[in-house]
Amino acid sequence: MVDPVLRVQSQLTGRDRVLLGWLYDHGVLTSFQIAHALFPSLDFCQRRLRKLHQLRLVDRFRPQRPDGGSYPYHYLLDQLGADVVAADRDERPPRRDHARIQRRRWTSTRTLTHRLGVNQFFTDLAGYARTRPDTELVRWLPEAACARPGAFTRPDDPALVRAYQPRVRPDGYALWAEHGCLVPVFVEYDTGGEQLDVLTGKLAGYRDLFGTLGQVWPVLFWLHSTTRERNLRLRLADEPTGLPVATAARDYANTAGLSPADAVWATGGPHRLRLADLADHTLHTDHHPAAAD
Repeated sequence: MVDPVLRVQSQLTGRDRVLLGWLYDHGVLTSFQIAHALFPSLDFCQRRLRKLHQLRLVDRFRPQRPDGGSYPYHYLLDQLGADVVAADRDERPPRRDHARIQRRRWTSTRTLTHRLGVNQFFTDLAGYARTRPDTELVRWLPEAACARPGAFTRPDDPALVRAYQPRVRPDGYALWAEHGCLVPVFVEYDTGGEQLDVLTGKLAGYRDLFGTLGQVWPVLFWLHSTTRERNLRLRLADEPTGLPVATAARDYANTAGLSPADAVWATGGPHRLRLADLADHTLHTDHHPAAAD
């Protein structure tokens, strides 16, 4: 009997493997997010997703809208897809109920909207890079990976920081490249449901993390409204943190037709900056973490 993983691998493209890896790491993506990030058109994307679904590599569900109708298909890994990703990464096969547990999680969770919002930020970056030369979303880590020791690689040093357990849980980490410039950033996706004190309180954990990394990277607050952003910037001005904090509002970006890669980021100066411009806010310190024994 042929191993199902071996049987299906010859039918996969490089883009399929990227998608399966994203679903393994980030849980769930909509058909629109996948199309924007990886495909030249929605129709092309939907045809390929149907094929991957027929091969039982991905599963899907379609939530109902409260006011009637339904949302687009939401895609997640089927069990065979999870097995393929583990084989590609030379990892132990996932539990036999991995896909069932993930489906139950994302079809019933109250945090689905938040996860999709976080993933939208990163698929917007990937979609921007797909159509523009010399730009790339080099690395995208989810919240769970950010919380693990050894999660981060210094852009100028491939040694991993293994001996440290972060006290902060970013919603994601990106390593963005544009015209040869590398920008590592942490992303905090804000829905407006937390007090501003909660947002600013997270910065103490980042300060601790940066002390261990030996570098200071921009912390991005991707806020739901310009009013929320203005209030947070006033709070940051009153209580300086000493960290490079950049803020942007989704309503402003959406109205202007801009992505997180564009000039949407406020840092306290007179002009909004592009994501690549935040490389100037990446600081090196005198401390360099030693490799774990």
